[in-house]
Amino acid sequence: MDSQNTIKSSRFGSEQGDVNTTRNRQKYWEKNLSKNAKSICTRDNKYFLHQNLSTPVMNVLSKAHGIYIEDIEGKKYMDMHGNGVHNAGFNNPQIIQAVKDQLDTQMTFCPRRYTNSKAVDLAQKLAEITPGDLCKSLFCPGGSEAIEMAITLAKQVTGHFKTISFWDSFHGAGFAAASVGGEELFKGGMGPMMPGAMHVEFPNYYRNPWGFCNQDEVDNEYLRQIKTILEREPGVAAIIGEPISATPVVPSKNYWERVKDLCEKYGALVIFDEIIEGFGRTGKMFASEHFITPDVLVLGKSMGGGLLPFAGIVTKQRYDNLEHRSIGHYTHEKNALCSAAALAEIEYIEKNNLVENAARVGAHALSRLNELKEKHPLIGNIAGVGLHLGIDLIKDPGTKERAVEEADCIMYKAMERGLAFKTIEGNIITLRPALTITMEEMDQVVDILDETIGEVENSQFY
Repeated sequence: MDSQNTIKSSRFGSEQGDVNTTRNRQKYWEKNLSKNAKSICTRDNKYFLHQNLSTPVMNVLSKAHGIYIEDIEGKKYMDMHGNGVHNAGFNNPQIIQAVKDQLDTQMTFCPRRYTNSKAVDLAQKLAEITPGDLCKSLFCPGGSEAIEMAITLAKQVTGHFKTISFWDSFHGAGFAAASVGGEELFKGGMGPMMPGAMHVEFPNYYRNPWGFCNQDEVDNEYLRQIKTILEREPGVAAIIGEPISATPVVPSKNYWERVKDLCEKYGALVIFDEIIEGFGRTGKMFASEHFITPDVLVLGKSMGGGLLPFAGIVTKQRYDNLEHRSIGHYTHEKNALCSAAALAEIEYIEKNNLVENAARVGAHALSRLNELKEKHPLIGNIAGVGLHLGIDLIKDPGTKERAVEEADCIMYKAMERGLAFKTIEGNIITLRPALTITMEEMDQVVDILDETIGEVENSQFY
């Protein structure tokens, strides 16, 4: 491969997403962006604070609708990322109408110390649809804040201050959220982070240091890490993780059941971050339903209906004993406009059977992707459930060396064919479309992947 295209070896290039400073990004701009788009990108570059993964940008968008994003030249792309906000589809007309109706009531912002019917309706609805005995909610503007509320709650109700979370995870950019996150990208150079934030490896049945393939053997080794910390570092308030990793890796139900048992034994809570996975993504309304009911469920992203920033936590009745403390205290704690959007999205998901659609289309996609795995040596592993899928690209099946440069080439080739997705950890193509996606549209996605992976395998680099 052309050395100019090589992505520099860095943890920055192998964590949350595609690196926005590669030679391939420059080539994509030169080949595909109009004069007008380049001008706007230049202005964006001038006036926005630069940060990895977002600035410089990829393109200029004019609209988003359904499963599609559309650039200012009118080219449409099936968006397999959507930042996790688009479960009911981008710019869903029913959610827009619900927000308009709420605007017309003149009850939008609700000052703290007051309440409103929409916020109460949403809290009641979440108590009805979340698993187990989760029933008490607290809302906030975004996922980072929701994670911080969950951590604060766990520390207050347990009297402990330490946490266990997972390497290579992302839980937000706030101080506590970045501390429990497992990526250097978000905390390098920050100095001391939150005291007591400890990390272990997430269970991985394809990539593990022992070369185990047996699920029980893998679970046992990863659980041993957690048990050792709980035994030797008393005072753990919570274990925090996504029930299914972002890559994605789907743990066994046995794994999470045993984690829960350890937490009960050592006086810690289980916090599930379902900011990405909640509201139908995994073929169940909440990913927790595949495994266990956590003590605290964290929600966000699509909770705002794809229109407004909104997030929150749902927990159990017995943890509602902190009248003497404030664990959130956010200005938009009971925002009626955001609540209207959330309720409309939930209603749309339920009425249109989007959870079932995610399970059905996801199973079809998984089957087709496994067929591609047999066809393409670049594909090392296929993982996921529902519409939360990942393709692990490798250079060599023996070493499982990550095919980072190849993944970058495939991404830009796919963009030119109208398919947008995000890579994670440098080499893993992730597919998280709107839950409205049809079987036919998913077949188009797989067909484009088939073509672009084949081209790169045949040394047709970007």
